[in-house]
Amino acid sequence: MSMTPGGPEYLDTSGPAEAAPDNDNRKRLVVLGALGAGAAVVAGGAWAATSFFATGAQPAEALPDSTIAYASVDLDPSGGQKIEAIKTLRKFPGFTDQVDIKSDEDLRERLFEEITSSGGCEGLSYADDVKPWLGARAAMAAVEVGEDQPAPVAVVQVTDSGKAEEGVQKLIDTCGGGEEGSGDVGGWVVDGDWLVLAETKETAQKVVDDAGSGSLADDEAFGTWTGEAGDDGFMSFYVAKGAAKYLGEAAGMGSSLGGPLLGDLSGSSAGGFDQECLDAATTPEEMNACFEEPTDDTSSDTGSEEVPPELQQVIDGFDGMAATVRFDDGSVEVEYAVSNYQPDMSKYLDSDEGVALVDGLPDDTVAAMGFALEQGWAQAFVDYLKTTLPDDSASIDDGIAQMESETGLSFPEDIETLLGEGVTLSVGSGIDPDAIANGGPGEVPVGITIKGDAGDIQAVLDKVKAQVPPEMAEFMEVTEGDGYAVLALQDDYRGKLEAGGDLGGNDDYAKVVDGDAQSLLFVNFDADDNWLARVTEDMPEVSENLEPLSSFGISSWIDDDVMHGKLELTTD
Repeated sequence: MSMTPGGPEYLDTSGPAEAAPDNDNRKRLVVLGALGAGAAVVAGGAWAATSFFATGAQPAEALPDSTIAYASVDLDPSGGQKIEAIKTLRKFPGFTDQVDIKSDEDLRERLFEEITSSGGCEGLSYADDVKPWLGARAAMAAVEVGEDQPAPVAVVQVTDSGKAEEGVQKLIDTCGGGEEGSGDVGGWVVDGDWLVLAETKETAQKVVDDAGSGSLADDEAFGTWTGEAGDDGFMSFYVAKGAAKYLGEAAGMGSSLGGPLLGDLSGSSAGGFDQECLDAATTPEEMNACFEEPTDDTSSDTGSEEVPPELQQVIDGFDGMAATVRFDDGSVEVEYAVSNYQPDMSKYLDSDEGVALVDGLPDDTVAAMGFALEQGWAQAFVDYLKTTLPDDSASIDDGIAQMESETGLSFPEDIETLLGEGVTLSVGSGIDPDAIANGGPGEVPVGITIKGDAGDIQAVLDKVKAQVPPEMAEFMEVTEGDGYAVLALQDDYRGKLEAGGDLGGNDDYAKVVDGDAQSLLFVNFDADDNWLARVTEDMPEVSENLEPLSSFGISSWIDDDVMHGKLELTTD
């Protein structure tokens, strides 16, 4: 892990100017919260590796139930994750060489030293000014406080409220002061075990007051979604149902939201720009000066744009989401859950036939992906596009007609036949970069298995074969496995796919593929003589950091109204 130098710029007038040039000072305090919150989120993986799991107060307790977005770092997460994190991270020479975290080390001090290394906070002492009050948990959030837009808020756990008041003031005076930074830098409130930072003291106080009436931690939806995201970890994320409405507002704001740098999001004209001026600009102010102001007839009604129907459908169907990052048994996991806001389309993914095919691949499979699409998916997808893009319906029909003319295929029947009831794409062992480079596609151990009638699939491919060069046509020959069709570039690998295997019984596979998966991606780094480290052996620094990798998997599945996913990376 590397830490970005120059952090103190975010504590003086130069840093925030780039992010919000016309609101520099008011934003500074929220950015200052990066010392205990934002920076903790960015560096959370390494910092969290220095803490054990324990039950204790969480930042959600200091935020109101009107919070619509939340990202927290738990620097004291559950049972033994410190040990797992240290064991896992220290397997990589690059990490040990650059960071080398020890179990008894206070990474907060390391982080503080990196942030202040450029000299922007001279006279500030971690031991005297930060450590006496800085706690172990932090969060960034967007909170509805009765304004047009949600307020950005940082929450930091404190161990001594009195010292926190003094410490934050010294941080502002030392890192955010000076002649140019002496204006309003925002506000903060220390309430019990929490420091709440916002753009103004009034906003921070309102957050505290609202949390007293009903906290995010006690909110039913928050508890439901964070529970759907699985066991606790050292980082967690949450987006409330209420956040979706801001997508609609953004879509309706058009150019007033996009501004000169993003342009008109609604598609209407909002003035022009000078490209030569943009090319020469070096600051946000110079870039803004390159744009022409919108004319009166375009600027007067930017707030009246209607929300596109496809976006409105997402807004209406979105009910929330959450994600968790954790260490577990030598692996790093990211698990998420999101509301099934497109049930009319996601129902065509509700099958595990593709995963079942992956389970039956050869045991020495290097990588594979599998999924299934229920009958009717192709026409449903086209109908969906026409509904969401009504102005493009004619061009969609024209594109389908052109595809049918050029390939000889019939839509949607032939497309659905080609993908069958489930399909896999896999890579087998025997990867030889030199042989592939000299011998062409026939040396690549890659293949496709399809749950479907081999004869029907071959009939569809025969239509395509008549339209392609002979060197491509030779790879469009289907053979049969046990209840599935096989296509492969390499004859040897074709035979392996026809014979099948028991990849599902492989330990590396079982560790990273969830048992509920309906679609998946799997990579076995240990297979084929540690293939990834082997093919990069001419780059020793890269190869030695790839050597510890064992397997990687992405699983996704639908459970009623919730779409689940899990990413897992394991080490040897």
